[in-house]
Amino acid sequence: MMLKHSHTDSSLEKKRVAKIFVRANRVRMFGSTSIKLTDRQQELLTYLRQHQREQGVMPSTRDIQKHFGFSSQTAAMSHLRALEKKGVIQRHPHKARAVVFPEDLVREEIVDIPLYGSIPAGYAELQQQQPDSSLSIDTATLGIKRVDKAYALRVRGESMIGANICDGDIAILEVKEPRPRDIVAALIDGETTLKRYVIENGKPILRAENPAFPDLHPAEELVIQGVMKTLIRRMA
Repeated sequence: MMLKHSHTDSSLEKKRVAKIFVRANRVRMFGSTSIKLTDRQQELLTYLRQHQREQGVMPSTRDIQKHFGFSSQTAAMSHLRALEKKGVIQRHPHKARAVVFPEDLVREEIVDIPLYGSIPAGYAELQQQQPDSSLSIDTATLGIKRVDKAYALRVRGESMIGANICDGDIAILEVKEPRPRDIVAALIDGETTLKRYVIENGKPILRAENPAFPDLHPAEELVIQGVMKTLIRRMA
């Protein structure tokens, strides 16, 4: 919004500016259209943005219910539908947490990447991985193409701190053949782990980036499940 000031009615202009600032918490500009939000809708929109920025994923309806003290998840859904009706969010009806902001869709292509829980960055552990949510990210920022077979895992443990991979980070991985020195998600003798892929004496091993953790040598099986492409970190 552009305001034109004149020398003859500067006092009127100041009043107009004051009124605009008073209403600013209820009005958002999308292109040339003004979207008016109630106080509660603006609080929810702010919460969605903050949760996505800090956690890397959108909050669930249960998260929203708990945060705002709603009586049920149905109430949380009702507020989300109100935001969608006003055009400030877009939702995929059959996907959990699949909320995106229209202005983000305009800037870059958005892809949904499944988040398969956590992966040990420590000693390998036996796990059955099942997707529990998804990440909506823009392709340009993280270098992910829509055709890539990508997925995400939350890092658990400290064996890769030497590579600046910390507990709680989200690793974005691509399903492809690894090269020596790649950081990979691997299934080694039935257990999963995140380590550096190394070839020594013609044999593959998995190496931690922390001297407190030993190299892992496969006894029977080593399957590379993905090569790390980038990392998302929550900033305190």
